[in-house]
Amino acid sequence: MNWINNVVRPKISGILRKRVVPDNLWVKCPETGQMVFHRDLEANQFVVPGSGYHMRMSAQVRLAALFDGGEFDKIALPEVALDPLKFRDERRYTDRVKDSRAKTSMSDAVLLGAGKLDGLAVVAGVQDFDFLGGSLGMAAGEAVITGMQTAVKRKCPFIIFTASGGARMQEGILSLMQMPRTTVAVQEMREAGLPYIVVLTNPTTGGVTASYAMLGDIHIAEPGALICFAGPRVIEQTIREKLPDGFQRAEYLRDHGMVDMVVHRHQMRETLSRLCRMLTGKPALAAGARKLNGPSSAAAAGGNSGSSPGASAGTTA
Repeated sequence: MNWINNVVRPKISGILRKRVVPDNLWVKCPETGQMVFHRDLEANQFVVPGSGYHMRMSAQVRLAALFDGGEFDKIALPEVALDPLKFRDERRYTDRVKDSRAKTSMSDAVLLGAGKLDGLAVVAGVQDFDFLGGSLGMAAGEAVITGMQTAVKRKCPFIIFTASGGARMQEGILSLMQMPRTTVAVQEMREAGLPYIVVLTNPTTGGVTASYAMLGDIHIAEPGALICFAGPRVIEQTIREKLPDGFQRAEYLRDHGMVDMVVHRHQMRETLSRLCRMLTGKPALAAGARKLNGPSSAAAAGGNSGSSPGASAGTTA
């Protein structure tokens, strides 16, 4: 009897027991349905092998992939009122912010860093879509302005990676005020004669597209990125017409002159380095120098990527 209780029953229970698998062990490609092992996807800079679909990257990972050796100094951001309008819908706005902070380990939707890009000093900002849909509020606006002002003080280029659903509705008119405020900061970059480069990632929409995301000296888009003010579904419902295939996607906008180039993520760092040096009048890097400054060859190549071009949203308006 002891043998049945101690040996047979545990083995049967072990067979019947459901195996627990972490939710993020495998990632499904939204375009093809291909399942990719998370570590393989991470090693490939979050580009799905085969389809070339560009998944979203966290702000921290994006900055680490940009700067030499993955090293950068975080730029402190000014404090702003957390909930100026005491907003509440199904949940309190403060609770939504707390959840996003716990999820992303960020204070708000924009992360700033300063470091070297192939030996050239640059300041960069990244919008993280996982923080309330990368929405533009007071804190995000202050972050963008602080990044540009820091670049002016240090006399170096400013690069921003945009990803946003638009203005943050929980802050009302205060969020919309960030559009002209960031535009003024862009003008300060212009007057200082410093490069301002925008990298449009999927998705960049709403008030962000209507302000600093479209005021760069050069606009680069990642393959397949949705870039617009109002989404295609809203436009179709308004004009009651079927839109062209690929409308408002990166390649369509490049072909129609709205963005300057579409660059695969594996070539993004090299492209930004070359543009920053060209726009600042710095000499081009000697052959092989970029390999010494950049990430390891395994991380840069990310295995075999499939180099052909290839979304948790918060409450935004």
